[in-house]
Amino acid sequence: MKGLVYKSTGSWYSVKADDGTFYNARIKGVLKIEGLTSTNPIAVGDVVTMEKENEMDNNAMITGIDDRKNYIARSSPHNKRQHHIVGSNLDQTMLFATLKDPKTSQGFIDRFLVSSEAYHIPAIIVFNKADVYGKKEMDKFEEIKEIYEQCGYSVMLASLANNNGVEEIIELLKNKITLLSGHSGVGKSTFINAIFPRLDLKTQEVSDWSGKGLHTTTFAEMFDLPFGGKIIDTPGLRELGVVDIKKNELAHYFPEMRRLMKDCQFNNCVHINEPGCAIKEAVNNNQIHVDRYVSYLSILDTMTDKHY
Repeated sequence: MKGLVYKSTGSWYSVKADDGTFYNARIKGVLKIEGLTSTNPIAVGDVVTMEKENEMDNNAMITGIDDRKNYIARSSPHNKRQHHIVGSNLDQTMLFATLKDPKTSQGFIDRFLVSSEAYHIPAIIVFNKADVYGKKEMDKFEEIKEIYEQCGYSVMLASLANNNGVEEIIELLKNKITLLSGHSGVGKSTFINAIFPRLDLKTQEVSDWSGKGLHTTTFAEMFDLPFGGKIIDTPGLRELGVVDIKKNELAHYFPEMRRLMKDCQFNNCVHINEPGCAIKEAVNNNQIHVDRYVSYLSILDTMTDKHY
């Protein structure tokens, strides 16, 4: 029988069968070895084939995994050479960000967008906590909104604490599988609790000493939305490593650079100090925002030579 993976805790998986029954499933041994490039052979969002272990309970054995339409991965915290699949078979991603308490860096946003672009998944950015923004933050929001909308991204402003923006976000989630992400403390759990009061997901304040949110979610988990569609809640990510991307491919995942790359003098231009570079010229002419170019260089700098 077929099923959809809703939660992974490492060795056991919560899988919803086509008839709506949930099973506690584990992997048949042989699946653990074949061509494994990620730290998790099965991810939330995977469609799997499974067999009941016996008729008395809801334990099952996963015997196969369907090909993934796409997935989002991050570098494994335990082994930088491997990646960890956060969620698969997605229609879109939604990043929760904040300009204050805690502040989400543009570098983090850009890494998330690159990961989404790399797997051809549309991304939406939701800036939460508008209720604590002063004029400085609102001016910054308008600037950031313009930057990302010119690149083709949807950008929203919300105050989930005041229930502002919830309905608009719900409209974007209807009948789609969406991966939700963002640092801890940006309001992702607050939003999920607004949709599913019964879940009562833990929400934690920002830790005073670091200004960063505290981890509140341990494992990725999928939820059926009451209005149609599904969300995958992900652990509060401190870092989204860019994986499986070569240095000379990185600019492909910045839409505003992708449009101009063909005009570079050299086909293998990495847009740093090569002559006749259309990207650098566009930065100088304010066609590409300097903050995005700085993010590009920063990501490039973290990629090792083996990516060439």
